[in-house]
Amino acid sequence: MERLIEQLKSLDEQTFLFLNNLHTPFLDVLMPWITARNTWIPLYLLIIVLIFRFYPKKQAIVTILYLVASVGLADFITSGIMKPFFERPRPCHNPFFDGLLHVLGNCGGKYGFASSHAANSFALFGGLFFIIKKNRILVLIMLLWAILVSYSRMYVGVHYFADVLIGALIGFSSSFINFSILNKLINKK
Repeated sequence: MERLIEQLKSLDEQTFLFLNNLHTPFLDVLMPWITARNTWIPLYLLIIVLIFRFYPKKQAIVTILYLVASVGLADFITSGIMKPFFERPRPCHNPFFDGLLHVLGNCGGKYGFASSHAANSFALFGGLFFIIKKNRILVLIMLLWAILVSYSRMYVGVHYFADVLIGALIGFSSSFINFSILNKLINKK
């Protein structure tokens, strides 16, 4: 079992280094902007406006609360539980990678497992997926957005591949759990 864990860790590190070293001057400017939290505030506001445009007020409020709860749950699980529990240093804090990785910007907190950026973006994607899955174009756009935000975390050197993958799974699962609870509450009424 210990050998398997070491092999998985090695594969994770090799995958991270490969993805982190796919640098171009254009992406070196773009990726720090993509990974910045405040970059996406206009997108979040647009989503809120569209929800109020296409749903009655009460349903729009419930939908927004559902999305906020999904992102909040994903963030709490990754930042509040997993990072302090696993205490896995970010690659940019790992001396083994000195000179091997390309770090753009601030390294962030000490621990990185699992990625809150990936969890939060996939929670928002998942939440919207369960609400508007019939609009395949919008769902695809949001999926590509969540993947791009998640990939940016490896590109800037602050998360391993497993951090991002597990974060994405937690985010999508959080939206699924909250959607299931919301459906049960609605069906009881």
